[in-house]
Amino acid sequence: MTENKHKKPTVNLAEVARAAGVSKMTASRVLRDVTGFSEQTRVKVMREVERLGYVPNKLAATFGSETASTLVGVSVPHLTKGLFGEVVEGIDRALVRLGYQTVIGASEHSAEIEETWLRALLAWRPAGLILTGRTRSPAAQELLRSSGVPLVEIWELNTRPLDASVGFSHFDCGHEMGRYILNCGRRKIGYVGAEAESPGMGQLRQMGFEKALSDGGHPLAASEVLHDRPGYYAGFYGAETLLSRVPDLDALYFQDDAMAVGGLFYCQSKGLEAPRDIGIAGWGGMEIASVLPRRLTTTTVATRGLGKAAAENLVARIKGEAAQDVIDVPTTLVPGATL
Repeated sequence: MTENKHKKPTVNLAEVARAAGVSKMTASRVLRDVTGFSEQTRVKVMREVERLGYVPNKLAATFGSETASTLVGVSVPHLTKGLFGEVVEGIDRALVRLGYQTVIGASEHSAEIEETWLRALLAWRPAGLILTGRTRSPAAQELLRSSGVPLVEIWELNTRPLDASVGFSHFDCGHEMGRYILNCGRRKIGYVGAEAESPGMGQLRQMGFEKALSDGGHPLAASEVLHDRPGYYAGFYGAETLLSRVPDLDALYFQDDAMAVGGLFYCQSKGLEAPRDIGIAGWGGMEIASVLPRRLTTTTVATRGLGKAAAENLVARIKGEAAQDVIDVPTTLVPGATL
């Protein structure tokens, strides 16, 4: 519940003008790209804009003053994936109840896309930001520090956040499942994942999973990580590829539940029954996992609760109220009947 000591005060137009040695009106004209200044003046002003990390205030331009914003920017990797949709739903419901509006962006796991979205959004002087993950470009980190806008990072827990963090350890999720599968008596275990863009949280779960298996004396026997988005087909094809290469595996851990369901269907098509012939486990607690003939072994995440906690924490920071810097959201391993 401490103030973020890394955050810089917001830079205003008057400071840019003073640093460039011009009037505030001239600096404004440069930024609006109208006439009435020399190329030399433009270069000086833009150099100071870059150096100071100044972001133009579009609210002030629109309303003629530093109008208090009720906008909250929320960035998630994908808008169409079930779990992130539930997180956003939890955020949005809480923000609306507290008098704020959500502006959503999709980063596609790209630091460049996220940075571009941030620059555009910060120009509207949002009241706060909720960003997914803990890894972003140096330029984005500096932009966030310079903006002075309250920030909550979600999904992957960050014990040293830029401002605040609400999430859980994906590494620990994978590690817990690795220990559980070994305790079920499985010894020749494979992993199936998919990464279409830059590595996401699935890679952290895989790392934790492999560490648990190694610690237990039975290292990961084989893995298949497709260059694709996680989904039913990726799970089906990944299981097919891996089992064609290593047919005697006795358990498979999938990046998420959708992939696990796809893998389960592939195994059934080949006459392999879970858990008799092969153990199957997923992650995420997706709805489909609970309606299979045999309940899928998985890890559930309180997605809407996480979103609600992030929104309430952010609003407290916006209002200058006491708020935790780090909130660890619990996850639950559900044994199911596929191991």
